[in-house]
Amino acid sequence: MTNDETALAGLRATLAADDYAMEMHRDDAGVQVRITAGPEACADCLVPKPIMRSILHGALGVSEEAIALVYPGDEPGARP
Repeated sequence: MTNDETALAGLRATLAADDYAMEMHRDDAGVQVRITAGPEACADCLVPKPIMRSILHGALGVSEEAIALVYPGDEPGARP
């Protein structure tokens, strides 16, 4: 496992520990990443977007600008 894959696995584990799930898919707009909160999610525990972008950029090999993060409460389709 590469360092980037390890970081991505760690990110997923961190999110899961705080009752969040992360789904990823690629489309014409880039890589779409959706973070969803479970019923026990800690609102103050969500990983900050700059850290998420950095990890996803390294692990997926795409530009950070092509990664759209949608946190719980964000507008669907928003590209933060």
